[in-house]
Amino acid sequence: MANSFLRNAMNRVVEARQRQVSRYVNGAMLGLDDATLKSLGTTREELQRQGATRYIF
Repeated sequence: MANSFLRNAMNRVVEARQRQVSRYVNGAMLGLDDATLKSLGTTREELQRQGATRYIF
């Protein structure tokens, strides 16, 4: 029981950090020009839709 509780808690922390990092990376990528974003296979609208922030905390 305790093992599954700790595992679930850790999984939630990891998932939250992954979402936070994803928003940070999207924010950094929004600083790139449209041609570079296109070469990376994404668009400015996609990044904004997924969520973006310029700070990590």
